[in-house]
Amino acid sequence: FDTSDDAGVYRLTPEFYYGLSDQLELGLYLLTTKQPGRSFMFDGPKARLKFIAPHDETAGAFWGLNLEVGKTSLRVSQQPWGTELKGIYGYRWPRWLLAVNADLDWESTSPFGGPATLGVDTKLAYATDAGYQVGFESYNELGAPREPGQFRDRSQTLYAVLDTELGPKLDLDAGIGRGLTTASDRWIVKFILGIHY
Repeated sequence: FDTSDDAGVYRLTPEFYYGLSDQLELGLYLLTTKQPGRSFMFDGPKARLKFIAPHDETAGAFWGLNLEVGKTSLRVSQQPWGTELKGIYGYRWPRWLLAVNADLDWESTSPFGGPATLGVDTKLAYATDAGYQVGFESYNELGAPREPGQFRDRSQTLYAVLDTELGPKLDLDAGIGRGLTTASDRWIVKFILGIHY
């Protein structure tokens, strides 16, 4: 749910994924948007391939790579093709989680075409005795790696988030975000519901 304008925009993105192995995962996003007074509109698919190196899932460092390629409508992007390469690094303590993602994005008329832009996303979360995590997520666009723009001219959003399991095969990631610059959406509310088979 995006309230960047007076009317607001709703985004619904079903994601399907399949584990090819313990380290490699194949996924598919189906992007849709809805504006008040209109039906949901399909904005295109995105394919995803994610690799996470073997690691201890309860403590210590972990790292991986995530590649996404998709062709979307102009409601989502100014260019039809979008490609993102994400580097993933994180560290777990008994209570705390710190994760950092470095993103390279290309938007063009073809995959990997045009100049790349850089973004850095971070997450800091704390595991409570009640069995859920609370924390903050930060999403920051930095611009072209060779010519980074002014911080205030790029989208910067800070979220307060909650992660929890609703059952043995159901989990929830919910958050409310506030844009920190004039280039950012003012408020964003997100719900990610995961169903495992």
